Amino acid sequence: MKTVLITGCSSGFGLEIARYFFERDWHVIATMRTLRADALPTSGRLRVLALDVTDPASIAAAVDAAGPVDVLVNNAGVGAAAPFELTEPALARTLFETNTIGTMAMTQALLPQFRARGAGTIVNVTSTVTLKALPLLSMYTASKAAVNAFSACMAIELAPFGIDVRIVLPGRSPETRFGDNAHRQSLESADYADLIQQTIARITDESGPVTHATDVAEAVWCAATDPAAPMRLPAGEDAFEWAREAGLSTR
Repeated sequence: MKTVLITGCSSGFGLEIARYFFERDWHVIATMRTLRADALPTSGRLRVLALDVTDPASIAAAVDAAGPVDVLVNNAGVGAAAPFELTEPALARTLFETNTIGTMAMTQALLPQFRARGAGTIVNVTSTVTLKALPLLSMYTASKAAVNAFSACMAIELAPFGIDVRIVLPGRSPETRFGDNAHRQSLESADYADLIQQTIARITDESGPVTHATDVAEAVWCAATDPAAPMRLPAGEDAFEWAREAGLSTR
């Protein structure tokens, strides 16, 4: 029985990914910064571990408790929408420390066992905003685009050790907290007021094509289990549209 370790499982994509793998008879290690096991099945095949991807000690403890892992899913992330001119350094650091450095730190923590075994898969969840620029998302997009570039390099670097690296790119989703975070973290400014309102409305609009958590779970499953899967997998109807517009192969 294979084991998957997933970060950011308290809600949204991570929670659905954990359920998806569990339902397909995998051993699941669902990690989250604040423990919340009530939404997940009670089973000997599913463990919930505390993990803060920005804390090296927390990473070391979780990886040690997890034991052998076959697939790492780097899903933990935070979102923010704000004019770059008004973005405080603390917010920029939070985005990069979680979305970028956290992904790198988790990857580095699991690589020794993957390399020793000569097998392993790393799936990094980023975003289709890295394919199509939107206003107010400069720092968020930069933090996710950095993971795309990191993943591309790692795919080449780790291939000789039998380790696969893939990227899943979700679109807009009503089932994550991104919209709420954007509302909280966008800054009030007379100069940017109209742009802020328009962008938040676009991010949270559910009338058109969107990405559902199940779309992301299916894409992550494909990335983790299909040897013929492409390195970059869009997840969600809108994500496929954006990928095609950007000239990205969807298979």
